[in-house]
Amino acid sequence: MLDLWIADQCMVGADVETGMIPWIAVQEAPLDAMALRTVMEDPHAGALVLFEGRARDHHEGRPVLQLAYEAYVPMAEKELGLLREKAIERYGLTRCAVHHRIGVVPLTEAAVIVATSSAHRAESFQAAAWIMDEIKQRVPIWKREKYRDGSESWVECTHRFQM
Repeated sequence: MLDLWIADQCMVGADVETGMIPWIAVQEAPLDAMALRTVMEDPHAGALVLFEGRARDHHEGRPVLQLAYEAYVPMAEKELGLLREKAIERYGLTRCAVHHRIGVVPLTEAAVIVATSSAHRAESFQAAAWIMDEIKQRVPIWKREKYRDGSESWVECTHRFQM
């Protein structure tokens, strides 16, 4: 099992007394891309990809006012950890972190951050894209959009967990 924590002075969904940043986090607090970027520094890595999935103001032609995410947190964290381990093995990553926000995510703020580092850029880009695709397929985190007309809709949920 790979380490699940990064020792550092920064705080991202971490215990205030330990000063630890988790490799995997599902949290209500805003995500901190710069803190993750700092702990991803690795002298063996020639590439660092930091992907932020952000709340936007439209979806399929409809104006969006707000996004909210819900999750079954223990299972989501476990699945994200498994994805992290598989990505490290599959793409030869030197480091990998995945943080996902739950609750209301205001427009322009990050809902998910995937950070990957590797010796060369191709592996980091491929791993980040693969992790995002797998999150949408496997991880029990669901997105609800609130539209300008007052209606709401769960999106990107119907294809998950089909038997």
